[in-house]
This record gives sequence, structure tokens and C-alpha cells, in this order.
Amino acid sequence: MRVILLDIEGTIGDIAFVRDILFPFSRARLATTLSDRWDDTEIAEAVAGAREATGLALETPAAAAAQFRAWMDEDKKITPLKALQGVIWREGYASGELKAHLYPDAIDAIRAWAKRGLSVYIYSSGSIEAQKLYAAHSVAGDLRPLISGYFDTTTGAKGDPDSYEKIAAAIGVSASQIAFFSDAPAETDAARSAGVIAYRVDRTKPVSFRGEAGTTPLIGGFSAVVDSIF
Repeated sequence: MRVILLDIEGTIGDIAFVRDILFPFSRARLATTLSDRWDDTEIAEAVAGAREATGLALETPAAAAAQFRAWMDEDKKITPLKALQGVIWREGYASGELKAHLYPDAIDAIRAWAKRGLSVYIYSSGSIEAQKLYAAHSVAGDLRPLISGYFDTTTGAKGDPDSYEKIAAAIGVSASQIAFFSDAPAETDAARSAGVIAYRVDRTKPVSFRGEAGTTPLIGGFSAVVDSIF
């Protein structure tokens, strides 16, 4: 089995969608969600995770909301925050207020790879819940049938080579059977250190661009490699 492993922000989707739409959407609804659903299991679990991460009591919805907002201000990629955001985004997608951005060449590539029998996985700093929502409510419709699985920071940091070794083990393939795509040099470097094939995506370049960033293949979009990978 050969595997395609995809980052989301800046790779298959415009980072501006996350920055300018998803984050403000969740921030505006943090306090109300915590207050109205304080005793719900998924909210309680997110708050419990925040308590564990900070060592703070966070005894009230207001105190918890302040902590989650602080993490957003610091752009922390921390699991309890991602979990809470995932809950809020789920409701936004369900209502039709949110529709996830995907680059056209990414949509075409995912469809082409799935048709060729390659297994497509997502590895994003967003929670698995958020990733599934993104795939289900994209501008191209529901792409979940084309996605074989999802990984997030519960597996490990994206800049840590061990994370890619864990992903390979979880899928049941050798690292060399995985091609990883990300816009972040630290992530592609980590993947390569683990033996994964890695491509850095630079969305400021034409989608057909293909070059190098040091010793790492650099592409402007998936048009450059969709037919040649593996």
C-alpha cells in the first residue's frame, strides 16, 4: 500500500479560511458554548484537558473561556482548544454557515489518487473532529469517502520525526511508502528525517511549479506531481 499524507492549512486549503473565518467564528461563540453546555461530555472533556495543561482550576465557564481565548491569542496548537473549536465548527458546518475551502488542484489530486488506489490520509494540527468536518463540508462537497484516515496532535507534534514513524506504524506501512505534503519546512524536514517522502508546497507559486528548497522538492500545487507520485 502507498500512502498520501496531507496537511490542510496552506497545503490543500487556503490558510486565510482558517485565520479569517474559522478562528473568528469559534472565538465569537466560545463563551456561549461553554456557558450553555458546561455539563455536556465533550465540553467537559475539553475543559478537563485545559485544566491538565495549565494546572488551573477553571471552575467557571468564564474562567475557561478566558483560558481558551488566551491560547487563541498565542496561536497555541493545543489539543483541548482544538477539541472545543471542533465542537463549535461542527455546528457551523451543520447550519451551512461554514463551507471549507479547498484549492481546485487539491480536489483534483485527491480524486485522482483515490481512483488510482492510493490511500489518502490527513495530518493536521486541527483535531480529527475538525478535519472530518472540513472534508465533509468542503466547497467540493463531501470528500470523506476518499479519505482513508486522519491524524492530529494526539499522535505527536508535526515537527517531530517520531510522529511520522507513529503514523507509518498506525497505517501499517514503511515510512518510505508515504508521501507527505506540507507548506511548513519544519514539518517536511521532520518527515524526511523519519524516512518519509516529503514535498513542500508554496502557494505563492503557480500550481504547475516544481523546483527545490534546499534538498526538499518544492511545488506550487499538486498539478506538478499528481500523475507522477509513486
